[in-house]
Amino acid sequence: MKDEIKVMLTEKEMPTRWYNILPDLPQPLPKPLHPQTQEPTTLPPPLFPPTLNEQEFSQERFIEIPEEVQELYHKYRPSPLIRANRLEKFLDTPAKIFYKYEGGSPAGSHKLNTAIAQVYYNKKAGIKRLTTETGAGQWGSALALACQFFGLECKVYMVRVSYEQKPYRRIMIETWGGKVVPSPSPDTNIGRKILAEDPNSPGSLGIAISEACEDAFSRDDTCYTLGSVLNHVILHQSIIGLETQLQLEKADAEADIVIGCVGGGSNFGGISVPFVADKIKKGKKTQIIAVEPTACPSMTKGPYTWDYGDVAGMTPIMKMFTLGHSFIPSPIHAGGLRYHGMSPLVSHMHKLGLIEARAVDQKSTFESAIKFARTEGIIPAPEPSHAIKVLIDEALKCKESGEKKTIVMNLSGHGHFDLSAYDQFLSGKMEADAYSEESVKKALSQLPKVNYAEK
Repeated sequence: MKDEIKVMLTEKEMPTRWYNILPDLPQPLPKPLHPQTQEPTTLPPPLFPPTLNEQEFSQERFIEIPEEVQELYHKYRPSPLIRANRLEKFLDTPAKIFYKYEGGSPAGSHKLNTAIAQVYYNKKAGIKRLTTETGAGQWGSALALACQFFGLECKVYMVRVSYEQKPYRRIMIETWGGKVVPSPSPDTNIGRKILAEDPNSPGSLGIAISEACEDAFSRDDTCYTLGSVLNHVILHQSIIGLETQLQLEKADAEADIVIGCVGGGSNFGGISVPFVADKIKKGKKTQIIAVEPTACPSMTKGPYTWDYGDVAGMTPIMKMFTLGHSFIPSPIHAGGLRYHGMSPLVSHMHKLGLIEARAVDQKSTFESAIKFARTEGIIPAPEPSHAIKVLIDEALKCKESGEKKTIVMNLSGHGHFDLSAYDQFLSGKMEADAYSEESVKKALSQLPKVNYAEK
């Protein structure tokens, strides 16, 4: 199996349990705080059904995947682990490069792993309608499809700049029965307020989250869903890392480096948490790298502190790396990475030194994406292209040192609906990243004043 190009698992080999890293952390994850009382809290009803709330704080190491969820997973799982032989040859590196390809799902990305699970639990709780935000549109399209599977209504607030840049994602959402509006929108109080202040606002994930939450709070038949950031999302995505470990074992390989792009934390957390567990419990020395954009560098430039998950301050206050909940990143093409904060779990792992973070710029990211597309044949989405940039950097380091490391990356989705971004790059019209220290400074001055003393 050592030189296989594609390592597959059979349907029977697909994991039937998700892995929860919370009980294995060397220090407990700080609990979210209520936005008014600033006391430890669960996720506020009616935003989430009881089962997802339980999973968010569960201390069970493994949680069974319901049979209905498994059946839908089998439409596209197990996903392949692919040896990047052509990229290795192009780079002339002694490193072995593998990528876990999540772009084969019907929605084109890893997001369907948690969308199916979340809609299933909402359906079981009697919920009829779900709201959400979406950046690049990967989460919105995945949720729309999952809602179609289970017969729920779906309302998607899509960050305006992505709504304009990625019309085919909007069409996907609508094809699967979802209703999508650009955010900020006139459909909510917070949207109307922001539009009154800035009619040309490009929007942000923080704004779209506020709109989706406000919508969910206003109706008894509706819950909110989040495609990243939260513990239960990373729990559902852990199937990526669990499968990867089984596939590496089949290939008689062991990861020296694991890489994923990171915006809110879902695809990175999904592939990384089983490997982080091996570092904690088995003393493995695996290097685990989270890659973010220089336009929105929460982990590489933001403080580790308490902040809201949304612009309006309706979510619990969470301990995380953040640029400030009111920060609006520049309109880079990696819309899924334009989030002001980082998953509390990913932030905590970084704070404990279990993972590391790097930031890369948009132009070098697309340079790397082009190299990958021309060697491996898959056009990657802008988001995982950030991970590809660091993967290539690490492979070239192996070329210089002669080290035969095994590098594993999560290719979280394809870029078929991001071709306008590739057109911008190939035509030389792509703008450099814009990062405003002044804007971040202003946003950080608006952090909530938290008096809660951690025990």
